Amino acid sequence: MNKTLVAAALTAVLMVPSVSAIEIYKDDKHAVSIGGFIDARVIATQGKTEVVNGASRINFGFDRKLSDGWSAFAKLEWGVNPVGSSDIVYSNRFESVQDEFFYNRLGYAGLSHDKYGSISIGKQWGAWYDVVYGTNYSFVWDGNTAGVYTYNKDDGAVNGVGRGDKLVQYRNAFGDLSFTLQAQLKNNAFYTCDTEVNQDRCQAQWEGGAADAQQVEFNQTYGGSVTYKATDMLTLTAGVNRGEFDVSYGTGAQITAVDLIYGAGVTWGGFDNDGLYFSANFNKNENHDTDNIGRLIRDAYGIESLVSYKFENGFRPFVAYNILDAGKDYVIQPNNTDKNDVFKRQFLVVGLHYVWDLNTVLYVEARRDLSDFTSADKEQEARMSLSEDDGIAIGIRYSL
Repeated sequence: MNKTLVAAALTAVLMVPSVSAIEIYKDDKHAVSIGGFIDARVIATQGKTEVVNGASRINFGFDRKLSDGWSAFAKLEWGVNPVGSSDIVYSNRFESVQDEFFYNRLGYAGLSHDKYGSISIGKQWGAWYDVVYGTNYSFVWDGNTAGVYTYNKDDGAVNGVGRGDKLVQYRNAFGDLSFTLQAQLKNNAFYTCDTEVNQDRCQAQWEGGAADAQQVEFNQTYGGSVTYKATDMLTLTAGVNRGEFDVSYGTGAQITAVDLIYGAGVTWGGFDNDGLYFSANFNKNENHDTDNIGRLIRDAYGIESLVSYKFENGFRPFVAYNILDAGKDYVIQPNNTDKNDVFKRQFLVVGLHYVWDLNTVLYVEARRDLSDFTSADKEQEARMSLSEDDGIAIGIRYSL
């Protein structure tokens, strides 16, 4: 068994890509590290220009050597909002507003062994993220089409594909092949409706018998991924995630839907290394995400791609293209009556990073929105388009 490969397979458990950590204590048995970054930016989009937080975070990692080759590990990570609340809070995604100075991002503990792999329990990055994280390097406008940040660009907690809640996860590696298996053990219910994204208001509409209000019971999910290190430069990934939930409409109608996503990815090089970097992934999904006003999408396909080149002088230009296309008639309604709306989230991002050193990056990024949210209801169409817009941002990322 190659211990280096096992360690690489466990990296996704311990750290998000491009986030450094500093060891602040170590003895023969214990090690403690601190990591994260502060990202502050000026962003102009949606008709406003403001200083906003760029998904800043702080985390603590803990490792303890045990007997017979076993180790225990734990990680705690909080999002930090150093710039205060504002009209546009863009914490690496639209919609999810965090007024608190600290808010939970990750928290898990587990055991690892060079031969037997690792098992971890808690809120952690899902197996699906292993498939698609290679395109998640735009600081301001990351994917939102790879099926990670589901339910209107949240953190993927509900169905375990992003920073999944209540995950039990196993990881190991054999030769050049590593894999992840997980189960999300939870009981959960939430409400959605056409006219609101607020849970309490949607619940009130559902209780009042509104046809476009739904109660969704969403419980356990299961997922897995494989990563094949074909060469020092070429990495291939594939994976799947599945859940099942029951939808009850305010009218009393009920349906059962399977939340399914599957796909594959390819990556060449390393984003922080000098030279060419390329990554792309493709997914097919069913009942996996919602549109911009909270309606469940019946089926869609998503593509993310990113190409960059890091010069020896520290400049790193990149281009990213992303699309999530559900076509039309995508809205699930009771009695199979569909709304003839179009949902195509599509955008292009160009950026330039100046990597002063690996822990200090200055950047400018611009987004060109190419989306199509056509609807006969023009007010609804406007609401659908609100969180998708052209924009430009400049900022600094200071990593620990």
